[in-house]
Amino acid sequence: MSKSLKRVTAALQAAGLDITPIEISDATTAQMAADLVGCDIAQIAKSIMFRGETSGAALLFVTSGANRVCDTRASTLADEPLGKADAALIRAQTGFAIGDVSPLGHLIAPRAFFDPHLLTFPQVWAAAGTPRHLFGIDPRDLLRLSGGDLADFTT
Repeated sequence: MSKSLKRVTAALQAAGLDITPIEISDATTAQMAADLVGCDIAQIAKSIMFRGETSGAALLFVTSGANRVCDTRASTLADEPLGKADAALIRAQTGFAIGDVSPLGHLIAPRAFFDPHLLTFPQVWAAAGTPRHLFGIDPRDLLRLSGGDLADFTT
């Protein structure tokens, strides 16, 4: 088991949740992930990372697979201009590779924002730290564990 998957699994267990990530084929898009677990694309909780241009910190936006992050709204919420987070920043702060970022289990918890649309579902699916692992979770638990603030930042 990879270090990343272990961190995500440990975070779920530490929260008292009996959730085991499942192994799937590589999923490079939200639609692929949804097809593999048999859910609607809107039930995929995407972890989108940005770099704060003033702070230099990585910021996390957990959004529904059916939505896109609006750069302007996200920047307003962050109270700073946002740019692309590079692989080194993402790895250093979260411990995950680009494309494998989980909403939880980070080395250093980033400031996070959470798409309220995810709360309309009984279950959502999120990356578990590898391109081949996802976990299903009640979105209210995911909101709590991600440390995100509910906010409207999508288009």
